Amino acid sequence: MTAQQPYDVLRTIGDVELRHYPVSVLAQVQVRGAAEKAGNQAFRSLVRYIGGKNQRQESLAMTAPVLQEDAAEAGLTEVGAPGSDSWSVSFVLPGDGKLADYPVPNDSAVQLVEIPAHDAAAIRWSGRWSHATVLSKTEELEAALHRLGWRVTGPPRWARYDPPWKPTFLRRNEVILPVDTE
Repeated sequence: MTAQQPYDVLRTIGDVELRHYPVSVLAQVQVRGAAEKAGNQAFRSLVRYIGGKNQRQESLAMTAPVLQEDAAEAGLTEVGAPGSDSWSVSFVLPGDGKLADYPVPNDSAVQLVEIPAHDAAAIRWSGRWSHATVLSKTEELEAALHRLGWRVTGPPRWARYDPPWKPTFLRRNEVILPVDTE
């Protein structure tokens, strides 16, 4: 069983969960290309990092989900603009450590990023992960947040929880948007 990124569900309204995420650390790689292929492009570097290709030669547990976001929209790259096929793909690192607690990557493509505690809204679906579905679910979540009067405070991230060999209809996918409900 793969450990999952921790969060507390604060409330559920229809298909939308309001969650609180504690501080987390991500191992992150930026890639260019089609959204559907970004995860595969980044996966090898991320797996090597958690597999011990780091300065301490320390293996780290795999966690779920694998996160992906538009790197330009998230302000993670100077190249391109939102929608320019520049993607950030991340593994959430296990435990509740701070950035300095994790080994430094050997591969310069892998960056460690500490994400502060925050609230976020999420919507979940089963099935195939495609960029068209992700965009549709993002629009659905944004519309629900607008109806609720919640303010979006950051770009969407897309979460895939399951390995590619899991039957498609059982796969868990999410769109997650940081929010302020005040």
